[in-house]
Amino acid sequence: MRLYDFTLSGNCYKVRLLLALLGHDAEVVQVDLAGGAHRHPGFLALNPRGQVPVLEDQGEVIYDSQAILVYLASRYAGTDWYPRDALNQARIAGWLSFAANEVAKGPGQARMHRLFRLPGDLQQAQQRAIQVLELLDAHLSQHSWLAEGSAPTIADISVYPYVALAGDGGLDLLPYTHLGGWLARIRTLPGYVGMPGL
Repeated sequence: MRLYDFTLSGNCYKVRLLLALLGHDAEVVQVDLAGGAHRHPGFLALNPRGQVPVLEDQGEVIYDSQAILVYLASRYAGTDWYPRDALNQARIAGWLSFAANEVAKGPGQARMHRLFRLPGDLQQAQQRAIQVLELLDAHLSQHSWLAEGSAPTIADISVYPYVALAGDGGLDLLPYTHLGGWLARIRTLPGYVGMPGL
């Protein structure tokens, strides 16, 4: 198994995190994004979108962090991280979409503007991030885990990185006590690994 990775990417981290929680190792290949390695023909042959992460496993290539989480959980975790019943799968799909949309455009974008000095409207990203944090805090006031079950799923792993890194985007997580409890629960999972900033 080989993972094409960028250490500071929250999307790459969610894959590294799930691998660690599952007890699986992968050969990690760092992709020099600043040097444009993701636009070279060899990398584009793996992922035409030119994005990390990319996972190679048993002769197959999977890209997009949400898709990789589904693949890893389905292939290596039985039903523990990705239950097979329709209701749980629908809930998880909703949170995977939330991670790719609201979280990416809120806390994720705010982090990109402040940490990597990328152009854009930082204030707008921070306002979106506050909406994300408020929604999560309200949901987690009623549930221990995002998909509403008694154990974490890939929904939690998908949403976790950019929310946990919200401080990099100039956001204060202290007012969100239920969210803080969820972050703490994730950090105590057996096999948990961090990343720079966490």
